Amino acid sequence: MYGKAAVLVEKNRLETWDVEVHAPEPGGALVRTILGGVCGSDVHILTGEAGEMPFPIILGHEGVGEITQLGAGVSSDYAGTPVKVGDLVIWSPIALCHRCYSCTVLEQTPCENSQYFEDAAKPNWGSYSEYAWLPNNMPFYRLPDGAQPEAIAALGCALPTVLRGFDRCGPVRFGDSVVVQGAGPVGLSAVLVAAQAGAREIIVIDGAQARLDAAITLGATSTVSLSLPADERKRIIYDLIGKQGPDIVIEAAGALPAFPEGVDISGIHSRYIILGLWGAIGTQPISPRDLTLKNLTIGGASFPAPKNYYQGMQFAARVQDRVPLAGLVSHRFGIGQAAEALAVTKNGVATKAVIDPNIA
Repeated sequence: MYGKAAVLVEKNRLETWDVEVHAPEPGGALVRTILGGVCGSDVHILTGEAGEMPFPIILGHEGVGEITQLGAGVSSDYAGTPVKVGDLVIWSPIALCHRCYSCTVLEQTPCENSQYFEDAAKPNWGSYSEYAWLPNNMPFYRLPDGAQPEAIAALGCALPTVLRGFDRCGPVRFGDSVVVQGAGPVGLSAVLVAAQAGAREIIVIDGAQARLDAAITLGATSTVSLSLPADERKRIIYDLIGKQGPDIVIEAAGALPAFPEGVDISGIHSRYIILGLWGAIGTQPISPRDLTLKNLTIGGASFPAPKNYYQGMQFAARVQDRVPLAGLVSHRFGIGQAAEALAVTKNGVATKAVIDPNIA
């Protein structure tokens, strides 16, 4: 059996391939992709900004799929929930070794032996495809009863990334003031978590009005247009919060100039959490004196742990009836339209784009 997949053959060159669909190995699973989320990181991978990739690769590290076959010995997901053919699942898309210091002692991901991609001609877990082959030891989780696939896919790996960031850098506390740089899926996830945690002010900066509008629906209290000069953006933020400045600034823009602005915006005794600058390789100047005078803590996080995927899925399922998560999916594309999906993600037209293999 063969299925279609969007394959990145080399930088900026996508092709649609018919790839062989393999039976699952013992301990693994085969799933039919229902929705494959399009992430900003995919754009950085496409353009080469994220560094050299082991081409050819099937893109997509966010997926909701239906189990079509379970490998020998598999009767439950990685949280112990019973599973069967026909159940909907998500998967944590990093193949860990579970046999190293990072995995077993530090309990941190990724580990030095992590595998993010497999050759497109081999059994593969990329989600820009009709089928995803999940190897033994790649965690997957059954969707809770009643969970909407679009609500889970809307924040894809972004919600787990935000949860990972708060795990590492400290949570939003009740009454905190929060500024979020960027209203893509990571920024919107940060807004959602901050709002549910009881933040008193949540101010979002972005250049796309549709994304700013989406931030308001998730709990943002104010928005600031990126079209304004940086000093004007800071003035508006401090007018809203007060002279002490924000308690937390979250970088979710994925653009290098956001970093020095985030340091400048950060308040006294605050935290600056870097989540979006995974793919934008480069440097930016800051004043170290600002860090000292503000007593500023800067931390970063990437590559959510499996538990963050599970937590994000449960979080989204729990709030989907109160918060319009499914409505964040603004664009759907077939596998053969992956280049268009990446384009609307790059230019900010899409709040969230997904690959739907049912679209011809």
